[in-house]
Amino acid sequence: MSATAGQAQGERGLAERLGLKPGQVVQEIGWDEDVDDELRSSIETLTGNELLDEDSYDVVDAVLLWWRDGDGDLFDVLTSAMRVLADGGQIWLLTPKAGRDGHVEPSDIGEDSTTAGLSQTSSISAAPDWSGTRLVPPKGSRR
Repeated sequence: MSATAGQAQGERGLAERLGLKPGQVVQEIGWDEDVDDELRSSIETLTGNELLDEDSYDVVDAVLLWWRDGDGDLFDVLTSAMRVLADGGQIWLLTPKAGRDGHVEPSDIGEDSTTAGLSQTSSISAAPDWSGTRLVPPKGSRR
C-alpha cells in the first residue's frame, strides 16, 4: 500500500469509528477554531461529501455537534438538530475531554439529551482533545 493510500485509509478510520458510511450526508454544528480538522477531513473523505453548515435545512444522516461548556442551551441545539435527521440518523455530540477548556460534564449531557428525547448509545475518544457521544432518537419517532 502506498503512503497516500495508507493515509487515506487512516483518515477514513476516524470517520468509520463514528459509524459513518460512503454517500452519507453530515451536518456540522458548532464549528470554531478549536475543532479537530483531521476528524472533519476524515468524514468528508469517507462520505465523499462536504460537511453541511449549521444553516442548512437539508435532511441529513448524521449531525456532528461540537459543544463546549458555555456555548448556550444544549437542549435547544439538540432539538433543532433532530429536525433535520433522516430516519435512522444520529447525532455525534463532541465535547472537550476532561481537563480541557470547555469540558462538559457527562451528567449535563445525559440530562439534556434525555429531556430532548434522545438515547445515548455509546461514547468514544473521537480525537485527541474531543470525546464523542452518540445520540439517537427513538425508532419511529416523529420530529
